[in-house]
Formats: sequence, C-alpha cells, structure tokens
Amino acid sequence: MELTLLGTGAPAGLPRHGCPCAACATAVGDEARAATALLVDGALLLDLTPGAAFAAARAGYSLTGVVQVLLSHPHAGPAVEFPAGLPAPGRVPDGRELALISGHRVRAVPLDSPGTGYEVTGPDSTRLLYLPPGAAPAGLAAPAEPYDMVLLDVLGRPSALAQLRATGAVGPTTDVLAVHLDHTVPPGPELHRRLAAAGARAVPDGETVVVGEYHAVPDLPRRTLVLGGARSGKSVEAERRLAALPDVLYVATGGTREEDPDWAERVAAHRERRPASWRTAETRDLPPLLAREGGPLLIDCLSLWLTDAMDSVGAWDDDTWAQGGRSALHERVDALVAAVRATTRTVVAVSNEVGSGVVPATASGRRFRDELGRLNAAFAAECEQVLLVVAGQALPLRG
Repeated sequence: MELTLLGTGAPAGLPRHGCPCAACATAVGDEARAATALLVDGALLLDLTPGAAFAAARAGYSLTGVVQVLLSHPHAGPAVEFPAGLPAPGRVPDGRELALISGHRVRAVPLDSPGTGYEVTGPDSTRLLYLPPGAAPAGLAAPAEPYDMVLLDVLGRPSALAQLRATGAVGPTTDVLAVHLDHTVPPGPELHRRLAAAGARAVPDGETVVVGEYHAVPDLPRRTLVLGGARSGKSVEAERRLAALPDVLYVATGGTREEDPDWAERVAAHRERRPASWRTAETRDLPPLLAREGGPLLIDCLSLWLTDAMDSVGAWDDDTWAQGGRSALHERVDALVAAVRATTRTVVAVSNEVGSGVVPATASGRRFRDELGRLNAAFAAECEQVLLVVAGQALPLRG
C-alpha cells in the first residue's frame, strides 16, 4: 500500500496566512505544509483540503482514480473547492466498515473528540491508522495488533500516541508519521528533534511512502539527563520527552513544605501540566525505584534529592562534613549512580546546572554547588542522552 501525503500541516496550513510568528516566518521550502490530506494507492482520499488536485499533480498523481473521499473532521481552514469528477465526500459512522472496489477496507474508529479516525487495510494486508487533529481513539482494547503505520497529531496530542503504545497498537516496528503540524513548534531541526524524542518522524508534503516498509527512527534514549538553570524550561522539556509513552511515574523529590505558598504554587503548576494518566510518587529513595521493573520514570529533580541527602549526613556543618559527612554523602551518590547504570527502566532526570552562576558567598553554598556538579557529571556519564536547556531551548550535549 502506497500513501502520498498531499499535505501534512494543520487545517490552517503552515505558515498560517497573515501570521507574523517566528515559526511561520521560517516555514519555507520543505517545512511549508498544506492542510493534511492523504492519497492511498490513488484510490482513497482521506480529507479533502484546498488545492488537493494541484498537490496531487505536483506529486505526480491524479485524483481521477479516486473511488472514495472520506472526511475525518470539519475543516477550519480556507474554503475547499470540489474538483470535478471526484466522488462526493462523506464520513463513515463509528465502527462501520467499507469495502472499496479497489480492494481496500476502511473501518471508522471512534474518537474521544469530534471527528472520525480511519483504519485502512490494503489489498496486501498492510494496515494504517489515520487520526484527525487533536484526537485519540476511544475505547481501545488491549492487546491490539500493531499497525504498520500510524498518522496522527504527535505534537498536539502526544497522549494519543501513549495510549496506542499502551494497547500495543503502536509497536517497535510501527512507522509513526506526524501530521497536522502547526506553528506551535518551530520547523526545521527543533521540529524533527521533538518528533525523534517521541519515536516519530515527519516527511515533506508530496512525499510517497510505502506502508509496512521499514524506516529507521532514532531509538528513544533509555536514560536522559536534562540540565538547566532556574526557570530555564528544563522540567517542561523533561515532561515533553515522556508525553508519548505510557505508564509514566513522576518521581517528585521535593516533598511537601508546609506554610510555603510559593512552593505549593510551583507544585500545583507542575501537576496541572502533567498528563492525567501519569502517576506520582513523592520519594527521595531512588535506588529501589530504579531497580524495580516498570514503566518510565521522570525524576524531578536531582538537586532536591541532593539537598535532602546533604541534610541527612549533616553536610552543612564543617566539622560533621570533615568527620564522615563527606564520605557518607559520596556513598549515597555512588549508590544512586550504580542504580542508574543497572536500571532497565526508561529514565528522564532533571537537575540544576549551577556551575555557571556566581560563586556562592557561604561555605555551605559552595559545598552544595560543588557536590551537585559532581553528581550531575556522574549521573550524566550513565546516560545515553544529556541536554542543556537555556531560555527554553534544548541543546544536546550527548546523544
């Protein structure tokens, strides 16, 4: 089964007409995208969008062989012209299946939002799933048979991809293509970096892909350390890296602080940002979690873990530090690093990068800065990927 992507953008396209944002200004060439529309084997058109006939002609195809036009969602972009000779577009009731004279079978997939998803089985028995913008399947049963290809709003609705992975509908060999791409993410390297972190890819408008053909997608790093200064966006970056994975456990190492409204506000902001399906554990006992089998861990953050560890060994007192506190702390750090080295779980950890700031005025402040630098370096040595976040921009240091 061959699939030609006549467009891969959001309904309003990319760039959006009249939008002055930086993402739209740089969406040129292969990064400019018309509203998403898919042509399957020249016989099935999924979503009729502006300029579909011209887009097909540019890709070397004609719409004259189309026997079925299906709509997945109300189109909110520019007016859509109806090319002469095309079958009347329509939508299929949820759960209903169509058998086309071309040999394709199409089943309408119920969604958790307005619109219809389509599962298409080709004459060669390959299977693809296409979802409209911002949608996820409703009521998927597990285990599901993996699709050969899935096309969905990866960046706008990463939880949909996580849900598909949780049921087995997206497996290690499933080719995940991002469509409905909007100006909320800068095009070019940043777009492809974020997609790679979700185990997905994007292709230019007009490209034809073969469903079931293997495409190498960067493996998701099993261990990642995200560094950054205060309010750099490091936690957002860490959360984004796991948003498309199921069964995530958020490990909060900060604990609770009574009568500290600012801390409570920060904790609430983090909770509101996280997917509702994520679980939370408030603990600083990290080695047992790392040793246990299970889903991905997001550890936020190592600097708070170190603060607690230094509290417990009396590291703030010079005499205690000299008389065993240093060695006790290093034993705890070594145990944590050994647990990271041995873990089989996917781990994303957050930590502060404090080595680039001013030199602390107190001995205890300098001690914390030095020990956090050592912890970050030791933890990073065990990670496949290390990122530094500055002003919300993630800079890869490794991987």
